[in-house]
Amino acid sequence: MQLDEVNAEVREFCETREWEQYHTPKELAIGLVTESSELLELFRFKERSEQSDLLTDSEKREDVEDELADVLFFLLRFADLYDVDLEAALERKLEKNRQRYPEDEYKGSNRKYDE
Repeated sequence: MQLDEVNAEVREFCETREWEQYHTPKELAIGLVTESSELLELFRFKERSEQSDLLTDSEKREDVEDELADVLFFLLRFADLYDVDLEAALERKLEKNRQRYPEDEYKGSNRKYDE
């Protein structure tokens, strides 16, 4: 599915349940953070090998995928309701990051641009 098709699925899902009244920017941002935290919780206190197990064991991987889908749901819903062109926003942000993190200076480095 293309991004616009996924957006339409999320929109239809929410419209049939009349959820727009609950989807303020604040509530959607809270949902996005909450679902991101649930994804993080799956990996909390796990060694690297245990983290890998979460992605190779089919049942555990489904839990990870469910949380990622929840994050995507809130992101798409926010963007759809508040007219954010995610593709354009991503391109703009990547360009900013190309300026902040020139490849020749940051290749293999995890330091922040202002460090």
